[in-house]
Amino acid sequence: MPGVEQFTDKKDTSSGFEVYLREQPILLKGVVTEGFGRGGKMLGCPTANIPVDPYLELLRDLPGGIYFGWAGLPECNAAPKGDICKMVMSIGWNPYFENERKSIEPHLIKTLPDFYDVELRLVVGGFIRLEKNFESLELLVDAIQNDIKVASDALELHEMSSLQAHNYLKFSS
Repeated sequence: MPGVEQFTDKKDTSSGFEVYLREQPILLKGVVTEGFGRGGKMLGCPTANIPVDPYLELLRDLPGGIYFGWAGLPECNAAPKGDICKMVMSIGWNPYFENERKSIEPHLIKTLPDFYDVELRLVVGGFIRLEKNFESLELLVDAIQNDIKVASDALELHEMSSLQAHNYLKFSS
């Protein structure tokens, strides 16, 4: 699939899953907006959606799938001192829900209160799998939970853990 070749370094996580790393991370940022309202409520996986319009060209070249990396938050209600945390992200059409437009839906792997109208910065370094449709909501939720585990494990790899210190994630006071 076009775009996946950008992720050339295949690695095994400690839990035995294969992931693909990118030599240079993809840098994204955007003000968190309300999404479809199903991440936290229906899927048990709240997302911090960012606008796609600044990234339309990039999204044309990236296949719909599950990606992972680090998220940076400035000082805000969810992170009084700012924060950098693990994230897993869906980029795509979410075929189960038949979206008509690609979306960027990061899930921060940390329990935080809702935060909207806050700039979120993302350093995307890895790819887990292509997006696909699921026969049931239960199978989708199971896949999401597995993706979270795989991403969390993969971010412990040396190549990924070092991205946590990326300057792009830091906000000036």
